[in-house]
Amino acid sequence: MRARAAAGEIELAFLDEAGFAQAHPNRSAWTPVGEQHRIEARRGPRLNVLAALLSTGRTFFVPLWHSVTAALFAAFLGLLKREVDKPLVVVLDNASIHRAAAIAPHLKVLAAQGVTLHFLPTYSPELNRIETLWRLVKHRWMQPRQRDPVELEAEVTRILQAVGTQYQMAF
Repeated sequence: MRARAAAGEIELAFLDEAGFAQAHPNRSAWTPVGEQHRIEARRGPRLNVLAALLSTGRTFFVPLWHSVTAALFAAFLGLLKREVDKPLVVVLDNASIHRAAAIAPHLKVLAAQGVTLHFLPTYSPELNRIETLWRLVKHRWMQPRQRDPVELEAEVTRILQAVGTQYQMAF
């Protein structure tokens, strides 16, 4: 598939959802001896992002302030297909929203338009390149601090729009 994408025959899209909390995840930190590392942890709604990392190097994404449902997933695929002018192969995991029976008719319409879904083996997130993107966004490119909802959405949007230019991924 990657060879076909490199040859320009298809657009390859690695798709996944990720959630962002207003209180940034703190995996580890360096703090002077005798001081306590603190990040304010106000609770609030989570920002969920549906995104596709495209073989052209850019991202296509939709930020949502509510849960991602099968219907929203199907609508996202329709929007993604509008952005691509060649056959689209979507690599994704086996989340229940990706396989819901209720969206099967919509997926058939997309298949007729040249959208192919390629489901990864169960429990193999390392095969989906967008998982690396999520790790980089959350733990390298975003500074660990508290954000209000407007700041959070703006920062996630700014980073995802700059993938391939300001922010680079190496495989």
